[in-house]
Amino acid sequence: MRHRIRGKKLNRSSSHRKALRMNLASQLFVHGRIKTTFHKAKFVQGHAERLITIAKRGLAKAEERGDDLVAVHARRQVARRLNNDRVLVGKVFDELAPLYADRPGGYTRILKLGTRKGDNAEMALIELVDYATED
Repeated sequence: MRHRIRGKKLNRSSSHRKALRMNLASQLFVHGRIKTTFHKAKFVQGHAERLITIAKRGLAKAEERGDDLVAVHARRQVARRLNNDRVLVGKVFDELAPLYADRPGGYTRILKLGTRKGDNAEMALIELVDYATED
C-alpha cells in the first residue's frame, strides 16, 4: 500500500527530477504541447499549472493595487522554477496568465497516444488548453 507517499520518483535522483521537471515545463511553455511518456506528463502537469496560477495571482494583485512592482515577487518565483529564463518568464506573464485569467484551473490536458514501439512505454501528449500553437 502507498499510504502517505506523495509524488513520483521516476527512478531518478532528486536533482535529476528537478531538472526534468524544469525542462519539461519550459518546453511546454515554449511549444504549447510536448510528446512524452504518460508518467512524465502527469509529473509535470501540476508544476506547469502551479506556475500559471502564480503568474495569474501576481498580475491580479498588481492590478488590484495599481502598482506593477507588486508582481515582481511572483515573477521571481516563476523565474526560480524555470531556470531564470527571462524570455520564458515574460511569455508566462504576458501571454499565458492573461489568456487563462478567467479560467479557475485546468490549464493543461493530457491525451494518451498508445505505446512506444521500442520499449512499450505509454506515450502521451500534454498541451496547454485554448493556446494556439504554430504547428
